[in-house]
Amino acid sequence: MFNVSIAFEILEDDQHMPVGWTKSSGHLVFDVKMDFTRKARWVKDGHKHPDPDASNYAGAVSRESVRIALTYAALNDLDVLAADIRNAYLQAPSSEKHYVICGPEFGLEHEGKRAKIVRALYGGKVSGRDFWVHLRSCMQDTLGFTSCPADPDVWMRKQKKADGTEYWEYVLLYVDDALVISDRAESTLRNEIAGKYFELKEESIGPPKIYLGGQMRKVELENGVKAWTFGSAQYVKAAVANVKEYLAERGKVLPRAKTPLSNGYRPEIDITDELGGAEASYYQSLIGILRWMVELGRVDICCEVSMMSSHLALPRKGHFEQLFHMFGYLDKHHNAEMPYDPTEPEINEEQFERQDWTQSIYGDVKEELPPNMPQALGRGFQMRTYVDSDHAGESLTRRSRTGFFVFLNRAPIHWMSKKQTSCETSTFGSEFVAMKQATEYVRGLRYKLRMMDIPCHEPTYVYGDNQSVLANTTVPDSQLKKKSNFRMPEMASMADFFPKSSTNSLDVEEANIL
Repeated sequence: MFNVSIAFEILEDDQHMPVGWTKSSGHLVFDVKMDFTRKARWVKDGHKHPDPDASNYAGAVSRESVRIALTYAALNDLDVLAADIRNAYLQAPSSEKHYVICGPEFGLEHEGKRAKIVRALYGGKVSGRDFWVHLRSCMQDTLGFTSCPADPDVWMRKQKKADGTEYWEYVLLYVDDALVISDRAESTLRNEIAGKYFELKEESIGPPKIYLGGQMRKVELENGVKAWTFGSAQYVKAAVANVKEYLAERGKVLPRAKTPLSNGYRPEIDITDELGGAEASYYQSLIGILRWMVELGRVDICCEVSMMSSHLALPRKGHFEQLFHMFGYLDKHHNAEMPYDPTEPEINEEQFERQDWTQSIYGDVKEELPPNMPQALGRGFQMRTYVDSDHAGESLTRRSRTGFFVFLNRAPIHWMSKKQTSCETSTFGSEFVAMKQATEYVRGLRYKLRMMDIPCHEPTYVYGDNQSVLANTTVPDSQLKKKSNFRMPEMASMADFFPKSSTNSLDVEEANIL
């Protein structure tokens, strides 16, 4: 191995090992990367050590924050650059006290000697945390960035454009992947992050092309606006190819499919034989792959993946076949791309009736603002939410399903399809629970935007298709009689609109998540 002294402190035979240091071991791992580059790495045998007493948590930026940052960059005309930190863990000091006996890979002159592990080697149980803490220390103490309270791996710093306009510069960290949103992004990467504390891979510095498994690019939309897009085509193709190979080894082929699931199929009433251990494990791995596709923007399979995920503990052969059916659908519809359009939507304010809450039992209701909210700079967003439910859609338990989209301007930021925890006896009940879940999420999103210093002054426009629920949650004089539900005064910061049947696009929008 080269540069052994970076990660190890080799002791001579006459030197004593400090008290508290325990013996460890490791092994070499060889790999061939996608571009056929050969790579070898010495990995610590962390699995042989007891679990640490302290937390080994290491965070990573959320996908939601990435979508917000990309939309914000396009809206405020900021550059987006990405970079990878080279040998990331080796940049951080180790908090563990372990040593190894040098083998021949350390060089003949060191063989048999003791070597203290002084860097956070790959394989260590707390190496991820050590690197995360070291990275946070550099960002905060020396580079002058502030961690966002709503997402600790979003780092912010005030900057000025050439014309003197103030804005917030962002650095999003996902382990060793850095995404910089700034008017001077390249200078921040090369002269500050890379120039002082970390070595970046030169070939990785530039506009992001691959990020978190998805393809990224900046495009010009039909309306002339430039926006970032996130595509999952490459990931989907690779996943489909692996499934085809799995089936070919068993003399089968991937079925052709026009829909994610067979028409009329209900997984909860499937009574086919249970899967064996190996097939059940493969079923669970396929569900993990599909759920990541949903995170990458495949909203068209969001509901179906959620339905099939309910049977991870006891998958059956019928469930297994339906997963192959879903991959057949993805094989036909693999080329998908989601644009984060920063264009402001056209909203007819007259359709949203504002209510006077001053004479209600809640008093003069106002949205509670974070006391430590920083100064908002730049242009903000208009937030819209489309929410619906599928009453008693689960055939066995009669539980309903909630589905909702959240948009910032015209950019989809969040989507969800999930079974409700309660069993509601009426459509009103299931629709009310769905509205409650969507509202609670929106409250959290508004908090995040404010803590990221993005203006959030306008109300959130909530679109639903049940007028009873909308009236019951927004009209102060409407009595709430369901004991299982409650009214949130914060709804006063939102506006609700019941679309007429002739203009109701909600069912079309929600079809893929219910």
